[in-house]
Formats: sequence, C-alpha cells, structure tokens
Amino acid sequence: MIVDAADYYAYAFDAMMRARSQILLIGWDVDTRVHLLEEKQARGAPTQLGALLTWLSKHRPGLEITVLAWDEGLLSLPTRGTTIFRLMRWWRDPKVRIKWDHSHPLDGSHHQKLLIIDDQLAFCGGIDITGDRWDTRHHRDNDPGRRTPFTGRSYEPWHDATMAVGGEAARALGDLGRERWKCATGKEMPPASPGAAETLWPEGLEPHFRDVPVGISRTLSEDGPIEEVREVEALFADMIAAAKKHVYIETQYFSSRIIAEAIAKRLEEPLGPEFVIINPKTALGWLDEEVMGAARAELFEALTKRDPNKRFRIYCPVTEGGADIYVHAKIMIVDDVALRVGSANFNNRSMGLDSECDIIVDGSGSAETRRAIAGTRADLLAEHFGRDPKEVGALIEETDSLIATVERLRGPGRTLVPFEPPEFNALERRIAKSERLDPEGPGELFEKRARPGLLRTLGRG
Repeated sequence: MIVDAADYYAYAFDAMMRARSQILLIGWDVDTRVHLLEEKQARGAPTQLGALLTWLSKHRPGLEITVLAWDEGLLSLPTRGTTIFRLMRWWRDPKVRIKWDHSHPLDGSHHQKLLIIDDQLAFCGGIDITGDRWDTRHHRDNDPGRRTPFTGRSYEPWHDATMAVGGEAARALGDLGRERWKCATGKEMPPASPGAAETLWPEGLEPHFRDVPVGISRTLSEDGPIEEVREVEALFADMIAAAKKHVYIETQYFSSRIIAEAIAKRLEEPLGPEFVIINPKTALGWLDEEVMGAARAELFEALTKRDPNKRFRIYCPVTEGGADIYVHAKIMIVDDVALRVGSANFNNRSMGLDSECDIIVDGSGSAETRRAIAGTRADLLAEHFGRDPKEVGALIEETDSLIATVERLRGPGRTLVPFEPPEFNALERRIAKSERLDPEGPGELFEKRARPGLLRTLGRG
C-alpha cells in the first residue's frame, strides 16, 4: 500500500521508466501537466507526465502507451494551457493512444484509477494523476508543493492511497484495462509482450505482503454490451458481516444506504464490532456537500440512534495548524484479516453506477499477513496523529479498541476531530433521502426508485 500522492507519483515515474512493452493509464481524470517528482530525481527524463510519455515513446523502442480517461475530462481541456498541444502531438504518434471513454450510462462516470506496466506491475487505488492530488504524508500547513499546474494556485492538504501489485494480480488488472479499452473503442488491445527477467518493482518500495491471496472487486453499470457487475457492493457487505472486533475505514463520502444498513445490523449486536470512519469535514464543492454532506448527516444521526453500545465513530483529520485535511482515500481494514484499497467510496454511485475497481488482501490463512495488516492499520492511524506506528500499534493492543486508541491519542495539533453534522434545511434533507443525485444505478437519476430510500430500513422513512 502506498499512502499519498507524493510517494505514488515517484514510484509511478520509476515504473514507467522501466516499461518496455505496454503502459496503460486509466483514470477518472488525467492531467498531462502534473510533475511526478523533482527534476533532480528524474535521471535525465522529463518529470511532467505528458512530456515523460512523449520522451518514453521516443526512447523506448517497442513500447506502446495508452491513456484512457472519463470523457468529462474533455470539458476541462480549454482551461489546461498547453495540454491541447501535447494531445495534438500524441495524435501524430502511432505509439501513443488516448481516448476519452463514454462507455457508461448518461449519468455515470468512469471512476477507476489504474496504472499497469507490462502486465508485471500495476497500481490500483484512489489516486489520479491530475491536479490537486499531490501531498506528502506530513500534510504540512502551506506546503509549497501543493500547487495546481500552470496557475500555481494552492490547495488544501490531501490524503489518498493506492496499492501496488505484481504477479497474477497485475496481469488480471491488465486484462481489465484492455477490456475497458475494447468497450471504449471497439478494438482489441493485445497483452504486453513477455517481460525480461529483471523486475519492474520500483526501487525503494518495500512490499507489505508477499505471496498472498489477492481479490479484485468491480462495479460496472449495464450499458449496451457491458453487463452489470456489483462486486464492490457485495464485498463491502460481506466484510462488514464478517468483522469480529474492528472495522477501520477511510472514505471520501458516507452516503450509501446498503453500507449503513449493514453497519446498523452489527451495531445492534451486544458484542458486535466497532466502526471507525475517517472522513473529510466537508465534501469538495458546493453540490457535493449539498448531496453527500446532507446524506452523511442523515445516516450519522440514524446510526447513532441504533448504536446502544457506542461503537460507531466518524473522525475528520486536521493539520498541525488546525486546517482540514481532505480525505480522498478509499481504504477498509477488517480486524487484522482483510485490507482493501481501491477507487470505490461509501456512496450509492460506487455500488452500482460508476465504474470502480478495488484490491483486497486476504490474511485469513497467514499469521505473517495478519501482522502486516495490523501494522498497516497502525501506520495509517499514526499518520493522522503524527505519531510513531509502533506506538499506535502497541496502544491498539493495550486497549483492544480503535475508538479508545483514537481518544487516547487525540489532542492539540495534528489530530482527528469527532465529526459534528452541520445543519441542513428540510429541502436539502429531502434531496439526500431521495438519493436522486446519488443513484445506485443507471436510470435512477430522475426516475422513481424501485428500491427503498436512504433511511427507510434504518427506521427514518
């Protein structure tokens, strides 16, 4: 697992520099102006994504480069400076292909974030290579590196994550990417040529796990020849049902009726697990907050009433100076048995409308893997407090409670703040309950729903 974009961009640069046959970059958005690392670290190659891909096309015989992004990205091209000239150059390059993918329902989006190198190494998670994503794990106040391309506008601290995988998992993600390309273009993309003996694994990236079972869960919405897939939803529900002690979650949104119902059922059990959710204080943008924020407030209030043993918490991270850190990561850790990282949020769209892709590591059959999962959870919590992961891990063992651990660590400076729902008016709450702007599937945006509303089975119809 790679946490935050500063590290991911550096490892992605290293991996693309090693590519020999095929680079397949898939994103919700891709901005060719993003710098992946500092020039002094670049080993003679350009650090800007677009320039790097052009350079690789010229200097790597036999390498084919494919970029596939959601078609709404076309709307931003006029505001992206030299991007249009970079694309014109690529359109003349037979080794570089780019496509804005509209093979989705009208009200859906392509939300997968994948980078596959030669079918030997793949990244799958929540981080797009685009503006407003770069940050370090320190999330420093006023970090000069947090600047948008071209305009140099500063943006808020940003927390994110992705997973690097090799072996059969990387090949499977390559197959997924090529299937996406076929759906978008109607053309077949051959798999990568067999690689050389040397590894593509980035230098300095120490694996958390070796020789472990890995699962891939997807959401695909029915659209023409594309059949519906709801693996993301099913796996979320199964993981919640299987939890024994702790469920640790980092997610951009919390508005899914299905997930709230699954959590409520476990909270009502006398000895059920506790749930700690790390959320941004507010959604990004006015419309997101009106829709997702109001839904989160409704679900939070409903779950609080269904939580007699006080085992449910939502926390929001802040910097040393008290600034909000925006949580874009999509992580779920159940006990020390399962670690999940991907693109899917806890909202309805991720369950059945938008295309999603998550990776899950199964530690049930290996004590070593379970220790690594527990260490990863401690590392994530430690980042939110600026503490040492070993200290946090020892505290979790001592308290046997994520909530008690967080409450012991909370204090001034870098910390987690309990979520307090803001006030929403009656109209905003009605919109949230209707789920009209956060639908579970195609055709539901302006149509009468066939499934219950947001709070129907939580006792607040």
